[in-house]
Amino acid sequence: MVDFAGWSMPVQYSSIVEEHNAVRQRVGLFDISHMGRLEFQGPDAVRLLDHLLTNEVSTLKPGQVRYSLVCREDGGILDDVLVYRVEQSIDGQPTHLLVVNASNRIKILEWIEANRAGFNATVVDRTKEWAMIALQGPQACQLMAGYATPDPAPFKYYTCWKGQTPRGPVIASRTGYTGEDGIELMIPVDAAAAVWDDLMARGAADGILACGLGCRDTLRLEAAMPLYGHELNEQIDPLTAGLQFAVKLTKDFIGRARLSEIAASPLDRVRVGLAIEGKRIAREHTPVKVGADVVGEVTSGTFSPTLQRTIGMAYLGRAHAAIGTPVQVDLRGTLIPATVAPLPFYKRAK
Repeated sequence: MVDFAGWSMPVQYSSIVEEHNAVRQRVGLFDISHMGRLEFQGPDAVRLLDHLLTNEVSTLKPGQVRYSLVCREDGGILDDVLVYRVEQSIDGQPTHLLVVNASNRIKILEWIEANRAGFNATVVDRTKEWAMIALQGPQACQLMAGYATPDPAPFKYYTCWKGQTPRGPVIASRTGYTGEDGIELMIPVDAAAAVWDDLMARGAADGILACGLGCRDTLRLEAAMPLYGHELNEQIDPLTAGLQFAVKLTKDFIGRARLSEIAASPLDRVRVGLAIEGKRIAREHTPVKVGADVVGEVTSGTFSPTLQRTIGMAYLGRAHAAIGTPVQVDLRGTLIPATVAPLPFYKRAK
């Protein structure tokens, strides 16, 4: 167990590799209650969210979930988030929910408050009222079928719905941070342990494993999902991070003017994948070199249990970012050969 943004979080229950493989091959269960859950209410809730977020909120249909970012005026990323349009919240009211990173929850609440003037909307922090657990892996939907209603199978990726478990109401979504199919559940906190135990018991025959932060990181890195504090921070903008799909410059939002300027010019840095020779892992801030020149730095690295090779993500200068470009990572003075690789490293079969 480790401290993680004020939460006591498990790094692993058994082993990182065992848990990783369970998610890729069968199913795993994560406690992600550390993620912030903010509920937006009031007649201007959508307008406020559209003002705060880079992606469009007004076009969300009931039951849709969308990835977005919160940026400063200079385009720096304050957080990456999921916004939900829920037909019924746990208390039965139509609502919009914002799921934010644990380490940024207080910062984002303060940012919302500083930019809420002129909007008839309120924000309720549900983080400590609702728990959140994630069932991830190819068997996730069949394990949920028969436990909660409605059956999750008909729902598409990045949709959400209000349902019912034997322990009470749930907001479920076909989302996750592993690169696999999965379902994330928001439930009243007093029901969380019972729902967890129910799902572990239901999945026992299929080899379900409880999963911690360690395999969450290896899974998301194989799937090339950026992590705040590594690939994303206040000095990086969404376009440099390769997240153009989540930036809608046709609408007004905080940071739009600067991001429009960035979009009009060639990027000087690019987020890339690295295939690294050997088994030594290149950690965050490891320099990437071409000859004697530093051309970028690693943001995340690991040994991939699925691919059985060493991988990483990095920001490189555009001149060295083409797929197939040979580079070297400087591991405390030892130069290890690497190659710029396409992202993602792993993509599940549909």
